[in-house]
Amino acid sequence: MAMAAYEYEDDETLESLLQASKTPLGRSRLAASGVVPNTLRHLTSSSSSSSPLTLPYLRLLRNLCAGEISNQDSFIHCSGPDIVASILLSSAPASVEVLCAGLQLLGNVVLAGEPHRAAVWHRFFPNGFLLLARVRERGVRDPLCMLIDTCCSGIGGKRRLEELSGTHSGLPILVEIIQTAFKAGYQEEWIEWLLFKVCVEEQRFSSLFSALNSSDNIEIDLDVSLTYELKPELFNVQHTFLLQILSKCLTERPEEVTVSDKFATEILQLLKMTYNVVDFSTRINSSIPTGCPATDLLGYSLVILRDICAWEDASSPDTDKDGLVKLLLDGGLLDFVLSLLGELEPPAIVRKSMVKKDNSSSPVEVMKKVCPYQGYRRDVVSVIGNLLHRRKRVQDEVRDKQAIPLLLQQCVVDEENLFLREWGLLAVRNLLEGNEDNQKEVAELEVKEPVTTPEISRLGLKVEVDEVTKQAKLVNISG
Repeated sequence: MAMAAYEYEDDETLESLLQASKTPLGRSRLAASGVVPNTLRHLTSSSSSSSPLTLPYLRLLRNLCAGEISNQDSFIHCSGPDIVASILLSSAPASVEVLCAGLQLLGNVVLAGEPHRAAVWHRFFPNGFLLLARVRERGVRDPLCMLIDTCCSGIGGKRRLEELSGTHSGLPILVEIIQTAFKAGYQEEWIEWLLFKVCVEEQRFSSLFSALNSSDNIEIDLDVSLTYELKPELFNVQHTFLLQILSKCLTERPEEVTVSDKFATEILQLLKMTYNVVDFSTRINSSIPTGCPATDLLGYSLVILRDICAWEDASSPDTDKDGLVKLLLDGGLLDFVLSLLGELEPPAIVRKSMVKKDNSSSPVEVMKKVCPYQGYRRDVVSVIGNLLHRRKRVQDEVRDKQAIPLLLQQCVVDEENLFLREWGLLAVRNLLEGNEDNQKEVAELEVKEPVTTPEISRLGLKVEVDEVTKQAKLVNISG
């Protein structure tokens, strides 16, 4: 067909082109007819993002550039990025539909290869991306993240990723993306992949975390020890949102991600920082996110560390392999989480039995901390349980610190900590596996005091201690 056939003299012609562009065969045939340059000329002549023809032209180009290399090349050669930028970045606000179609078009183009990514990046970074990131609409942010993420992939992608995450002009784009996603939500996973690349693979978590700080006077540096007094106000909901996304990536796609040493140590530092400002005197009847940034960051840090410890290859029970877990252990992770668990009041079911036995509370128990969110105790135990998995060094340290009874105490049902019993049993199993010294110590433990739980009482039973064996036994209450 001659190119003159596509002068779009009426809506019917444009609609027929849109329909033809929806199939690979149609796109291929249209590529040979020079539809892309013709459509770009019409798009230029429409001159305004508010023109009724702008949206269908963008959608036509978007379809034409979906996997058809001839059309993608033609778009670049005909100054497509400049033409689209003049519409999307116009002083006259474009509609969400126009912005979405334009970004989807660019997303299809950059999939073609490095020259296409370089051309689009050169035109839109940083100012163009920043303006688009400030549009508080989910329909704009999802394709924007797809576009930026694709530009930061493949040959040349690492350099662009460094520009995005390591410069003063790039970080504001990420901050705006996070703020928009927090307010408007997101449906597609592009933002997750983008932020994971920046924070974990490119190791810019500390920089982005600090850039999200609402205070201009204090910089949160997760790379160094604390040199100033922390306050809860230092953390905000954007911090929580970022860590929630990273935690989701690590939990749901462990086989697809790689965690750097730097990121792991920064999360451990964040755990210690938030611990210093969280209120452990008030019990919150909510799981994370609770709405309290410091508390939520504490919780997500524990979850991330739990997952990191679960992935470490500890195939040899007698050797600590070099890796993230050894790095975290050297950084004091085990000591820290054991202290977190030891500072807590006993689980609810144990507390009830203790109160029933003795109505007077000792001064020591009065000072015990409470779980700052539902599931906190479980999360702490889960980190310890994963650290113990086939790591003799950790098994021995727990015994040397006389923490075995503390772990045994966690093997109970707790309404405030779902699956605490399961994580407690896992931790004890990992504690004993292949460690004869730990097995011997547990076998020699004497039951000092009987603890009769409400569940046992409802069965008409109670717990007594055999005076000879010092082992617990169940007896009938009416017996």
